Amino acid sequence: MKRRGLLAAAAATSIGLALPQARAATPPEALPVDSLDSALIAVMKAASAGKSFAARYAMLKPVVEASFDLELILQNSAGLLWPQIPAAQKTELGKLFRQYTIATYVSNFNAYGGQHFTTDPDIRRAGDSRIVSTTLNEQDGKAVKLAYVMREASGAWKITDVLFEGTISKVAAQRSDFSGLIDPGNAARLIEALRKKIAMLSGGAISD
Repeated sequence: MKRRGLLAAAAATSIGLALPQARAATPPEALPVDSLDSALIAVMKAASAGKSFAARYAMLKPVVEASFDLELILQNSAGLLWPQIPAAQKTELGKLFRQYTIATYVSNFNAYGGQHFTTDPDIRRAGDSRIVSTTLNEQDGKAVKLAYVMREASGAWKITDVLFEGTISKVAAQRSDFSGLIDPGNAARLIEALRKKIAMLSGGAISD
């Protein structure tokens, strides 16, 4: 009986080890943020491994395009003058703004030193939007807090703004920068400024 009891206990233990604990599913609002965070860690590791800017850009491009509503962010950044911009310039701005956004992330996340992201499981409501907060934890104990404004469109949640330290809106900062470069009916100066910024960030590596 004693031996049989020990065998039963061992079997119960091995079954318990074999069955993983259930993990809470990631809310759909947070999935784009988690994907972006994972991709940024991968890009940092690639930079430390000596991968070129162009290679890291290619790694991050599909994740940024899937995670962000870049068209809406560009429109909100351009502000009230957006409807007056000619269609051809809007198309060019869309391409350049995509490149600028990706290149900015690749340039800023350019070395890996043990960093990791943690996402706050509590998602805040703000009207039709949701706020997903995440923290970039540095090896030295420093932490950078980010909050992503999420909005659902066509059944998918997308990032529509980034709040640095939880309050400083990237869209508002871009609107301030862009407003002086858009004339009524003409965004040529903004187009040229974005081209120069992309070239500077990428060292001329981005030309698609």
